[in-house]
Amino acid sequence: MNLLRETVEDDLDRLQSMNDRDARVGHKTADSSFFGYKTHLAMSEERIITAAVVSTGEKSDGNYLQTLIEKSKEAGMAVETVIGDATYSGKDNIAYTTKEEIELIAKLNPAVSQGTRAKEDEFSFNKDAGLYVSKAGHLAIRKAKQGKKHQSQNQAMTYDFDIEKCQRYPFQEGCYKAGAKSKTYSETIKSAEHTAQMAFQETESFKTRARERYKIEAKNSELKHRHGYETASSSGLLSMELQGAMAIFTVNIKRIIKLMEE
Repeated sequence: MNLLRETVEDDLDRLQSMNDRDARVGHKTADSSFFGYKTHLAMSEERIITAAVVSTGEKSDGNYLQTLIEKSKEAGMAVETVIGDATYSGKDNIAYTTKEEIELIAKLNPAVSQGTRAKEDEFSFNKDAGLYVSKAGHLAIRKAKQGKKHQSQNQAMTYDFDIEKCQRYPFQEGCYKAGAKSKTYSETIKSAEHTAQMAFQETESFKTRARERYKIEAKNSELKHRHGYETASSSGLLSMELQGAMAIFTVNIKRIIKLMEE
């Protein structure tokens, strides 16, 4: 079984050099992966999709919060509250929503807080696996917390990557040094910067609104299972964007008609 698993993982890596050169390997959990794209969605309380961004499969959802909010505003939405999972609770997103006077209903996760990090465009956090992903789509194989609490220096979370994959990495410059025997990536955990958010997430208002997050998952399920959005109909990021535009337009029209009937 281990040999089969390793063979499948190697095949997924090599798929990147096949016909669909835009697609990348993404991860739903630490043990499962997919080859393709992601669609990041924003949705109103009436369950109408107000914004969408299609990205390659390895990208983190949290990177697109600000874009989704701005797109929703451009579409005429007045954004007062945003509900999402822990991947949206990064430091930059907290700062942005605070500045825009938007309530951010997203629980803090020390691994997502993104205190002090280098190469922020090269490594992204996968909230399902709880690990970082490199630019090539390689998922870290383990993580460990460094340092002690209540000391002068902040604790850090260190992520280790598979050195054999790094040696085949097509984007080694600035990331992996040839001949190195290990590849790690660290982030400093600064929970003190999130004191206000930590207090907010303990309130009844936060907990009540957080229960509404299931609505976006239901919309994702509708797109995938009723409108064929689970599988790309063609190759390339542009083709995926076109497929997404058609599927999202369809589910929005259906929802608008339903609301008019009510």
